[in-house]
Amino acid sequence: MERFMIEVPKMINALGFNSWRPSKHCRLRGFENPTRTVHISYVPDEEIGGFDGMEKFAQSKEFKKLNVGFVLDEGQASTGDEYRVFCADRTVWSLVIKVVGFPGHGSRLYDNSAMENLMKSIERISKFREAQFDVVKAGLAANSEVVSVNPVYLKAGIESPKGFVMNMQPSEAEAGFDVRLPPSADAELLKMKIREEWAPSWRNMTYEIVEKAPHRDFVGRRVMTPPVASNPWWLALKQGVEEAGGKLAKPEILASTTDAKYMRQIGLPTFGFSPMKNTPILLHDHNEHLKDTVYLEGIKVYESAIKSLSSL
Repeated sequence: MERFMIEVPKMINALGFNSWRPSKHCRLRGFENPTRTVHISYVPDEEIGGFDGMEKFAQSKEFKKLNVGFVLDEGQASTGDEYRVFCADRTVWSLVIKVVGFPGHGSRLYDNSAMENLMKSIERISKFREAQFDVVKAGLAANSEVVSVNPVYLKAGIESPKGFVMNMQPSEAEAGFDVRLPPSADAELLKMKIREEWAPSWRNMTYEIVEKAPHRDFVGRRVMTPPVASNPWWLALKQGVEEAGGKLAKPEILASTTDAKYMRQIGLPTFGFSPMKNTPILLHDHNEHLKDTVYLEGIKVYESAIKSLSSL
């Protein structure tokens, strides 16, 4: 019999206790013999990618021995009356584009300088970003359903003790971008666009893509868990929430990323779910907090969800 797992990325916070406390309540209320064993895991380093945490754990012999069949990971707060649930994360790429060219005096005009070619590249990337953002602004897709490309740093210029030499064109320039792809995106098509349009070699450009996680799972499928009627785990989660008086919102793709990706990549159905409704989204914000009544209600909802999922 496969087991049911709750993955908690941070121990001392509301999410951690929201997972542990309902499990204790289940036992106190006499629910001691579920059909499936429930494991609660606390793993490190989720905020910095989980490479030394859940990624390694998911590939370990110890994890395989647990015989996990389904995973609940963290979600996000909902500002409305419905609980949010996430069926996928976006894939994260770090894109670095470098360009070289002849140095020259600031007064000269000539073709293919390092800065000129980098600016051309940034212009093309900006147009792509604008087109994706226009889809979101028009209400045709959520932010998490499009490819986002955001510049995170620029590096160029010749430094001096007082700043930069202002009358000298540099021979090297570099820019970094945070790229995020929804499961529906064609990763190979985007790589071709980068190679041929954003950083073509004929403009003295090179690039590096660091893929923080695979865009497809181990058999080539989209890295997502279908929230459909043919998925018994989805039905069990939905039933458990509704039996506690709650309601799930339309399933979403998470705009950022969590450890859930490591579970989905090895073929484990995984949903991101945190029972926090009527709550502002304050993750990593100043004064991040959770109202006591929301926390206590979340325990009831999680307890019901655990009973439903572990009885499947």
